[in-house]
Amino acid sequence: MLVVGLTGGIASGKTAVSDILASLGAVVLDTDLIAREIVEPEMPALTEIKAEFGEDVVAANGRLDRTRLAARVFADPAALGRLNAITHPRIREVLVARLNALRMRPNPPAVTVLVVPLLFEGGLDSWVDETWVVDVPEEIQRSRLFARDGLSQESLEARLAAQMTREERRRRATRIISNDGDRADLERRVREVWKDAVEGRANASS
Repeated sequence: MLVVGLTGGIASGKTAVSDILASLGAVVLDTDLIAREIVEPEMPALTEIKAEFGEDVVAANGRLDRTRLAARVFADPAALGRLNAITHPRIREVLVARLNALRMRPNPPAVTVLVVPLLFEGGLDSWVDETWVVDVPEEIQRSRLFARDGLSQESLEARLAAQMTREERRRRATRIISNDGDRADLERRVREVWKDAVEGRANASS
């Protein structure tokens, strides 16, 4: 089983790439989805977040108010660190369990993709065989982030500053998937990477 770590800056298009990879046959484990699971109502992580950041980060329906919490932690690196200390160990625990379950299958998937925004920052690149970085120019990233989330310029810059630089991600990537065009361009580029990495690996081992 080839284990790929897929990462990229915020609003780079990781979800779009992972959707394409899933259509090609990869099993996708997305840490953003796991992060949502562990803060469901009555989960221990949500209880800890409420104790750390206050009752107002939980909405009237008992669910985490992600927008309110994000505005708070991305404006304060120390607060972001406290949040990560609550959530990251739990995310890792779930990710390890699911990855091990895939490996224990009688017929494991040929490719498993771990979608991890902070792959390098969290040291999870040591878990994978290859690191694939979804890459966009910063001006496109800013435009997409503003259109998607409607952030103020200050909030936008704070979120970008919380992540590794584009240059460093590119330097540490096994493969780079450029996402500076339309969906058709992206699909073509993902298929090229898949053919080179996955089909090439299969041919080499046959």
